[in-house]
Amino acid sequence: MGQELPFEAVPNGSITTPIGFVAGGLHCGLKKTDRNDLGAIVCEVPAAAAAVYTMNQIQAAPLKVTREGLGKEGRLRAVLVNSGNANACTGEAGEADAREMQEAFARTLGVPPHQVAVASTGVIGERLKMNRVRSGIAEMPVRLTGDADGAEAFCQAILTTDLVKKTVCVKLDVGGRTVHVAGAAKGSGMIHPNMATMLGFITTDANIGGEALQALLRQATDVTFNMITVDGDTSTNDMVVAMASGLAGNAELAPDHPDWSKFAAAFTHVCEVLAKAIARDGEGATKLIEACIAGAASDDDARAIAKTVIGSSLVKSAVFGADANWGRIIAAVGRAGRPINPATIDISLGPIKVLEQSRPVPFDEDEALAYLKGDTVRIEVNLNMGEGRAVGWGCDLTYDYVRINAAYRT
Repeated sequence: MGQELPFEAVPNGSITTPIGFVAGGLHCGLKKTDRNDLGAIVCEVPAAAAAVYTMNQIQAAPLKVTREGLGKEGRLRAVLVNSGNANACTGEAGEADAREMQEAFARTLGVPPHQVAVASTGVIGERLKMNRVRSGIAEMPVRLTGDADGAEAFCQAILTTDLVKKTVCVKLDVGGRTVHVAGAAKGSGMIHPNMATMLGFITTDANIGGEALQALLRQATDVTFNMITVDGDTSTNDMVVAMASGLAGNAELAPDHPDWSKFAAAFTHVCEVLAKAIARDGEGATKLIEACIAGAASDDDARAIAKTVIGSSLVKSAVFGADANWGRIIAAVGRAGRPINPATIDISLGPIKVLEQSRPVPFDEDEALAYLKGDTVRIEVNLNMGEGRAVGWGCDLTYDYVRINAAYRT
């Protein structure tokens, strides 16, 4: 029996389930198809807010505008997102476009501009078609709803090469009050663990201060969003934004609150579900790879080794081909640049042990083939050195990944 979780899933829940949030999306003409390409989340009150941003030194204009705005007050009323154009490497004109998006939506809502975050995703190096963005912003208020339709329209608006939307919602009891935590994300390619690796949006009706929310987001990011990879490329645009309306009415959450650990577990779970969904939906992917590292000298060492294993093109290719080639796994472990004992490594593919104390273990090739043909492949590595542990998520490397990215711009 597994340990009972301190929260529960909300069937059909969404980013608009937490009290105080509405969302919507529409097609304004940034994409060549008729899929939604402009979306928004709006809170009826100034929400405590936190964000983490890409570590790529080339950062798109919306990140600068959002970071400056959040730095003024630490609260947000809205997030406005466009897909189909990254507004990255567009110079001063691109920054002016991002500010215009922020200011125009703020005017539409009647809120201060610094309380509007902006985000963009899509092709790098092209100016936004601002006439189309302006038209979309003007129409957005009538598209905002607190029901599933609004959340669905938003989730569609943030997708690029994604095949599926990524969304999750949970609830828990905090001091006798029901608190919700929900999230939506996009990400399929240009995904590598180095926050951020995609666009993520988390809403909650919990009463929590901005500093506590920022610290929790960073902690959750380290073990979720920063533990996924698709292709080893860190985007110029990506960020995760969390907003807390406080309308659940609980006593303010902080690390000394008796229910803090429950809330932190729920919040981290939402991040993990979104992170795994991004890895599973990697461009061209057919399988989710889960690398579980144990027995490392430290958790940090385990995280570095897990990232190396899931990021290995040879490991990813072997998983795609259902080839139980454990040599590629141990080679990845050895080049991660962290302490190991070459003589004490155990490796299993799901339930099938293939290496023990760094010596090959005879296994049934047909059984391994059947396991590797499944849609989730779990790689377990025990270094037998210490107590450090970590889990990372990636996907297989397929012919379709090359096909998709060979013509991404055209």
